[in-house]
Amino acid sequence: MGGSAGSRRRLSDSEGAVTAQEPREPRPPPPDRQGAHWKNAMGFCAAHDILGHKRASGNQSHVDPDPVPTPHNNSSRFDCNSVSTAAVLLADILPTLVIKLLAPLGLHLLPYSPRVLFSGVCAAGSFILVAFSHSVVTSLCGVVLASISSGLGEVTFLSLTAFYPRAVISWWSSGTGGAGLLGALSYLGLTQVGLSPQHTLLSMLGIPALLLASYFFLLTSPGPQDPGGEEEAERAARQPLMSSEAPETPEAPEWKPDSSPGLSLQEKWTVFKGLQCYILPLVLVYFAEYFINQGLFELLFFRNTSLSHAQQYRWYQMLYQAGVFASRSSLRCFHIQFTWALALLQCFNLVFLLVDVWLSFLPSIYIVFLIVLYEGLLGGAAYVNTFHNIALETSDEHREFAMATACVSDTLGISLSGLLALPLHDFLCRLS
Repeated sequence: MGGSAGSRRRLSDSEGAVTAQEPREPRPPPPDRQGAHWKNAMGFCAAHDILGHKRASGNQSHVDPDPVPTPHNNSSRFDCNSVSTAAVLLADILPTLVIKLLAPLGLHLLPYSPRVLFSGVCAAGSFILVAFSHSVVTSLCGVVLASISSGLGEVTFLSLTAFYPRAVISWWSSGTGGAGLLGALSYLGLTQVGLSPQHTLLSMLGIPALLLASYFFLLTSPGPQDPGGEEEAERAARQPLMSSEAPETPEAPEWKPDSSPGLSLQEKWTVFKGLQCYILPLVLVYFAEYFINQGLFELLFFRNTSLSHAQQYRWYQMLYQAGVFASRSSLRCFHIQFTWALALLQCFNLVFLLVDVWLSFLPSIYIVFLIVLYEGLLGGAAYVNTFHNIALETSDEHREFAMATACVSDTLGISLSGLLALPLHDFLCRLS
């Protein structure tokens, strides 16, 4: 993150590390990001409703539980919205991309607490703006607020994991995966039982409050830890991204993001080059899966089922999040070092579903359900293993910068997928 320039000395990554005064259990991952991820999952699950809803005349506060998409291209077999759900994707991801690209230039000058507070306020504002919007443009403005909250939250909390035992990478990934699943499942369940999308979104306003409470009242600052033991053994086995590591003297860190001198441009460039073997596969994985999610999900429409178009879209999103949650929680069971394999498998999913959109050869929506679940498994596994590998192979003083730099990978892949999904949507929806 921009917090690279303010990297503080971590004294140990070991799960069994102890402080000089008393034993410490590994702390849980910063829980605040889970609220932001829940909000994102709700936004993507609601993307079809954001673009397709129409409000009943005379009752501007009402949104139909199963909105009538307007205006659809009735000549198309895809039952398209006039605007692709990729428009929601771009509104959600481009502000995040800008934040992540600019973060290394000066975000470290701002302490963590104001960042978290601003992220929570933007999250609450996004729920309110989308819930009470009267137009697609206003709804997309709410999505932009959600994007600002998400981008700032991710770069802040992922960098923050650099100052806790390495086990928090697994816990943090599992937590964000669970939050995504709960967000999608909540939206699907509440709208399925008849609650309007507006009231569903308003019911989630407690999430930003939970985000702030968890950071300010639950999370404790990292303390000094014993650098010996398991950590030394891991250091001997790993191949660091930077070859020269000067010996360091352990000392207690100040709980300020700007308390240490920054890395030089040469150091940052060297670390960045070493990260390419992890960044590029993650970019490819997220490009493929979000091209599917926001470019193809809406077009994978089955008329021979009792589920409406909007309900099918919500089920796709929920099953995807279920796969992400399962694989992001899998690090304790198995570790994948070569994430290129996951990228290639995800690209195969993209090609397969794109061919099905074109030829409509799959006979049942349940086959697509299985593919979508598998897609989520690949995406979550790529995410958690990428950051775990980076945590293993970076030295203490470079880890905060490496984490924040690598977290732009998913955002870049998602942005590219949205840019390509928009023209694809228009082309396919013109087909009869």
